[in-house]
Amino acid sequence: MNQEQVLAEFRASGALLEGHFKLSSGRHSGHYLQCARVLMNPARAARIAEAVVAGLPADVRAAIDVVVSPAMGGIIIGHEVGRALGLDALFLERPEGTFHLRRGFAIEPGAKVLMVEDVVTTGLSSREAIAAVAREGGEVIAECAIIDRSCGSAQLGVPFYPLLAIDFPTYDESDIPEALAALEVTKPGSRKE
Repeated sequence: MNQEQVLAEFRASGALLEGHFKLSSGRHSGHYLQCARVLMNPARAARIAEAVVAGLPADVRAAIDVVVSPAMGGIIIGHEVGRALGLDALFLERPEGTFHLRRGFAIEPGAKVLMVEDVVTTGLSSREAIAAVAREGGEVIAECAIIDRSCGSAQLGVPFYPLLAIDFPTYDESDIPEALAALEVTKPGSRKE
């Protein structure tokens, strides 16, 4: 999939939103990519996951033992990437604020893990999820995502393979443009704060 095809999938599902959004990272933006909407159609989710997997180098694909994704946003795309790779897909949860495995999930000691996210903005959730995998005994060898909102600036500590890098401007609380500040803020992400 090229950039226009990916964006067409978001537009077709009403998943490319405009307004004033407070992102999970705490930054503000006039655009939000609602990956849950783009992934709600199983055939579309499969197409996107296959495109994500196609963007992984062959040596990375060959080394992966298990796919892990953070809840909530990463669950569907993580599952579909697992399906595309023919591997199990686990997810991390943080009911008390710190990611860990639940529901009987376990990572074999030394297992090579592919971390899968829907959208990466600052990389904070990814870094927290990667640290959780290390605590669980696995080794994240790479991360992939549908969207990289950081345009390559997120430092994850592992190779990163996004399907699409988008440069929608984001703003700190103190530097929100007047036109954006005039709009009511919506907080669509899964992180409480």
